[in-house]
Formats: sequence, structure tokens, C-alpha cells
Amino acid sequence: MTELLERAVQTLRGLTPETQGALARILLQWAGDDPTIVQLSADEEASFEISLAQAERGEFATDDEISAVWAKHGL
Repeated sequence: MTELLERAVQTLRGLTPETQGALARILLQWAGDDPTIVQLSADEEASFEISLAQAERGEFATDDEISAVWAKHGL
């Protein structure tokens, strides 16, 4: 392992377990060592179902709603 990668892993140890798991899955996928695409939780699947139904009905966020989200995150 390179020194840079070791430094990155040390930094990641300070993150929440959920974030560590998400990043680990990404790294394994990039390395070709994880055959799963993405495993969604039941809540995530339900959220996608709701979102797809809203899109089918033409229910999309307004420009103001999108601007508010960007502003909330300082972007």
C-alpha cells in the first residue's frame, strides 16, 4: 500500500461507520472486487418508488426549491 493510501485510510477511520461502509463499497467496486451494483435498503427502495411516481405525474421541484437546497449546502 502506498503512503498516500495509508494516509487516506487513516483519515477515513475518523468518519462514521455508515460513511466508511459507503466509501469501502465504492473502493471495492473501483477495484473490481465487489460484484454487487448497489444494494438499496427498504427505505431507499420506497423513496425511489415515490420519486418515480412523482416524476410520472410531472411533479418536479421548482427553481426556487432547487435554489434553496443548493443554498442550504453552501453551493
